[in-house]
Amino acid sequence: MSLPDTIRTNFTEAGIQLDGILDEPAWKEATRISNFTQRELNEGELATERTEVAVVYTQKALYIGAWCYDREPDKIIAKELRRDFNHSVDDNFEVIIDTYLDKRNGFLFIVNPNGARKDAQVLNNGGSFNVNWNGVWNVKTSITAEGWFAEFEIPFSTLKFRSGLEQQVWGINFERNIRRKREQILWQGWSRDSELEFVNRAGALKGLSNIEDKAFVEVKPYGIAGMQLNRRDANKGVLNAGGDVNYLVTPTLRLNLTVNTDFAQVEADRAQINLTRFPVFFPERREFFLEGEDYFDMGLGDRIIGFYSRRIGLNQNREPVSIIAGARMLGKINNSTVGAMSLQTAEQGSGENHSPTTNYTVLSWRQDVLKQSSVGIMSTNKYAQGRHHSTTGGYARYSTSSLFGDKNLMAGGAYARNYNSDGTPADASAHRFFVSYPNDRIQFDAAWNRSATNFNPEVGFLSRDNFQEFYTELEFRPRPTKNFLRWIRQFSFKPLDMNWFIYDDTKQMQSFFYEIRPLGFETRGGESFEFNIQRRGEGVREPFEIGRGIFIQPGDYWQTRYEIQASTFSSREFSVGTAVNWGRFYDGKITESAFGLNWRASRYLNANLNYEHNWVSLPEGSFHARLVNSQIAYALSPNVFGSLFGQWNDEDREAILNYRLHIIPRIGTDFFFIVNQLYDTSGLGWKLTQTLIIGKLIWRFVL
Repeated sequence: MSLPDTIRTNFTEAGIQLDGILDEPAWKEATRISNFTQRELNEGELATERTEVAVVYTQKALYIGAWCYDREPDKIIAKELRRDFNHSVDDNFEVIIDTYLDKRNGFLFIVNPNGARKDAQVLNNGGSFNVNWNGVWNVKTSITAEGWFAEFEIPFSTLKFRSGLEQQVWGINFERNIRRKREQILWQGWSRDSELEFVNRAGALKGLSNIEDKAFVEVKPYGIAGMQLNRRDANKGVLNAGGDVNYLVTPTLRLNLTVNTDFAQVEADRAQINLTRFPVFFPERREFFLEGEDYFDMGLGDRIIGFYSRRIGLNQNREPVSIIAGARMLGKINNSTVGAMSLQTAEQGSGENHSPTTNYTVLSWRQDVLKQSSVGIMSTNKYAQGRHHSTTGGYARYSTSSLFGDKNLMAGGAYARNYNSDGTPADASAHRFFVSYPNDRIQFDAAWNRSATNFNPEVGFLSRDNFQEFYTELEFRPRPTKNFLRWIRQFSFKPLDMNWFIYDDTKQMQSFFYEIRPLGFETRGGESFEFNIQRRGEGVREPFEIGRGIFIQPGDYWQTRYEIQASTFSSREFSVGTAVNWGRFYDGKITESAFGLNWRASRYLNANLNYEHNWVSLPEGSFHARLVNSQIAYALSPNVFGSLFGQWNDEDREAILNYRLHIIPRIGTDFFFIVNQLYDTSGLGWKLTQTLIIGKLIWRFVL
């Protein structure tokens, strides 16, 4: 019999038909666990709906069965069907597996009643996630008058684990969400100061013995064919091929080789309104880089990013640059996490758009220390035209989830420095020191970041340069008792939220931000509201253009702003969110507004519309900055889905339409059909300037 924090798995030689109907003898003989406890809405109370879980395994795969009983199955909320669905709005069942038993990292698998799948890698005990990891696994579900049921099949080749052990013990935990009740139940770690992703609080999976450990080679060639139609230039065909080879050097260490890497299936960047003098950050969207991004974090936070993968394969105008070939090795050796990547890009373009052939090499090593902490070093390197640039540094992170018994605390620091073969300027360094107390009722954060005057990570990103930042934030989040304001789930009061930036060279103000939240709350029904008062400052040293022909002159500017944000429960068929911010803007005024509407029509069709409008009035002139985007997502099954996305902004005066169809003929193999259209809206009407039509097939072979 399983203990309250242990689940035992049984080996079965009989086949399991993956259909979501748990009627095989293996499931009837398996030991089930059912001791689930509420984390929300009523912490510590028993689950209101019965939930049972069992685990069995064969020589090649782990199988997890979930019995999600429901006395009102007609009220189950499940409006998503596509791969990597938005799991926060549907009923779902989640599994996290810590195969290393290092109580830091895990593989997360999620399914909703429709059989929609989502997965992710969890790192640093929930401190970070790689949501773009796509493992090779499958799940089927069924809905009956008793509730809904799920049957997972996870090949051992997808789960990296320590080799050479006769008996494996893994960390494992389960979570179920019942959206109409806003009820969240967990098997272990159900405290509100914990989460499923806190793998140190997971239970134990025992009974695994003599798991198959063999060499694994995965080959994924691709082929692309299409046409680019241009209004002004000649039309041209698109034909390309390449691929990846993945080899498991050990069950925990993977080598990836890539040739003629292509990203034709990647969605377009979302446009952003920028009313500052600082650069805009565009997140990585290419799966090749997203899969391993967690290995290459220098620990400097999001202001100073030591490695920014968009520097590779994209020029300064965000246009593709061909990647000739590359190699990457990622994985874990005992208590060390290692990452190494080297890519060579082709020479391309001319004049200002010339990109020389360049080698990018990144090396990373992280060592687990104590129970949840780590130290590491990392180096990013760029070689082009006989010149070498490097950004190299180290970091340390202390983490505990047992402060005062069960509270969370993190603290750490990082340091990095540039090196240039043609001469490194003085003071080309950056650092970060931080402390964080992220708990349910009290949250506190503080940090000191510095990017010295001459620090320039050429394979990184700086949200601003030549700065020091002093940051602190304190938030109180009390929960009223059931007998007092029963409709409120949790309040949010923020007496302190400050970001103070100074120029590193002169120590004068660069920017200042202080926010007070007199009132914020979330209802038990899922609605939210907050009112904020802000005090802002800007120390402008050089004129910059804020709008067409309108410039902000040097000087110190102080501004008081007010903000209201509100949203309805996102799991409903219709949900809305809005935000309005108004007040002083330099020596004028501004009103910023944003509005979002979501329509969850059915499991086959979802749509959203987002609109931003900024009214700016300055002594030098007035202008509007507008952005609108919309997406219609559809799915015929968990393996056939797509979307139509469109966006327009009056800064670029162009509109983009992107149609995308994704078919998964079998797990691990993908077909994409993409149509991109670009419209010029600077004159009267819309003029189609470019159409790109592409089909891409990625096939998977296992040797």
